[in-house]
Amino acid sequence: MGAVEADAYGVQKLPTGIEGFDLITYGGLPKGRTTLISGTAGSAKTVFAAQFLASGIDRFAEAGVFVTFEEQSADIRRNLAGFGWDVARWEADGKWAFVDASIQPGEPTLVSGDFDLGALIARIVHAIRRLGASRVSIDSLGGIFTQFEPSRIRHEIFRLTAALKDTGVTGLLTSERCADEGEVSRYGVEEFVADNVLVLRNALEQEKRRRTVEVLKFRGTSHQKGQFPFTITDGQGIIVLPLSAIELRQRSSNVRISSGIPELDGMCGGGFFRDSVVLVSGATGTGKTLLTTEFLSGGAVAGERSLLFAFEESHDQLFRNALSWGVDFEAMEADGRLRLICIYPEATTLEDHLITMKHEIERFNPNRVAIDSLSALERVSSIKSFREFVISLTSFIKHRELAGLFTATTPELMGGTSVSEAHISSITDSIILLRYVEILGEMRRGLAVLKMRGSMHQKDIREFSIAANGMHIGPAFRNVSGILTGRAIHAANEEIGRMNAMFQDDPHKGLRPPV
Repeated sequence: MGAVEADAYGVQKLPTGIEGFDLITYGGLPKGRTTLISGTAGSAKTVFAAQFLASGIDRFAEAGVFVTFEEQSADIRRNLAGFGWDVARWEADGKWAFVDASIQPGEPTLVSGDFDLGALIARIVHAIRRLGASRVSIDSLGGIFTQFEPSRIRHEIFRLTAALKDTGVTGLLTSERCADEGEVSRYGVEEFVADNVLVLRNALEQEKRRRTVEVLKFRGTSHQKGQFPFTITDGQGIIVLPLSAIELRQRSSNVRISSGIPELDGMCGGGFFRDSVVLVSGATGTGKTLLTTEFLSGGAVAGERSLLFAFEESHDQLFRNALSWGVDFEAMEADGRLRLICIYPEATTLEDHLITMKHEIERFNPNRVAIDSLSALERVSSIKSFREFVISLTSFIKHRELAGLFTATTPELMGGTSVSEAHISSITDSIILLRYVEILGEMRRGLAVLKMRGSMHQKDIREFSIAANGMHIGPAFRNVSGILTGRAIHAANEEIGRMNAMFQDDPHKGLRPPV
């Protein structure tokens, strides 16, 4: 049986087994009560109802009954097989039973004032007792409504929920709604009959779909408030991704690791911390991917394993680029010191990217993780979901005590702040800025360590060059200001400008305009 515990209000909770959901409900669904799941088309109502039963069987040895009013049982078996749920085997083992009340092909829809649910309720109760079931899912109430006149709908739903309560099972009822906002249910009565109400959404945000779950009502017990994102994965089903699952309990290490560039290690006070997350921000072409390559190479030299998630370049491109800088990614990969995962950002949702990245980190168990670049992932998400993604991933990396390096692209060639940098600068431990510097008609590159949490670091903006054997950091820029804003001014030109301002009333006494 599932671990059922009473909360502070004395209400027992039955774990659903749905990852993340039991956290936001403080233990699961209230035991022995009915819960309404309402949502628009594509919001995963049927998947939730089926997973509630599947998890009960797989994790808690609790049998379940699935009542279907729309899809035929054969179709449901076939659809659920994609999640790895062998419904046919569970039926043979007496752990799962269908009560099929769906309309058969060619069968006319009958609406009758004398029609009631008496016979169907008897079938459901019989199935519950035959299996000794403790979980029931009914999908969906919309199928019932086609059989009744509006005046009898509320009465018949009440009869159904009362019958479930008498058997002691924990029940789920699904119901359609017309839009992601507004009325909770299509007919406006379902939410008043059920003890608890969950709302699933598949909302369109900035031309992108995003699924969320919200606990709208939990009678007599507590729950977390708000909408929580979730995704659906093969082999697992629904995974809820609440930020509330993040706990600030990760340990902090004083151990330093090399960035792969000795001069940068010196600027950072001896290298990056073992469990820090570093953000590298710069315009296109400033050397972000090169710095990432040096970071991975530094890990290989130290005998560490590194994992790179690339969202802008292919596997072969990364190999070619690294080789041009004297780093052999192919040899590193062959030795098991490196794994490259190249994914097109638009291939899936941000929530799916997060699940994939977590699984790959767990599977490869690296010492270092790099993402090139975060800016590419912004294209497939809203600002809110992007920030949630970064917080979740950063927390996951820190809890595993890994070194992380993220890159972000600034929208302007000279100076500027990236959207990524603006939203995650407070989350990362260190920030390294790469900037173009224009001095006397010549384009040069500058590097600065803007932030290094828990450590002293050099404040200089140092010039660096890119050569065949990688990045070389030289001396600091002197007598130059405005580099970070993209408006670098040499001290001599600045003085000329000041003197010109003094003699603006007499242009003949002025000096040459500043360069």
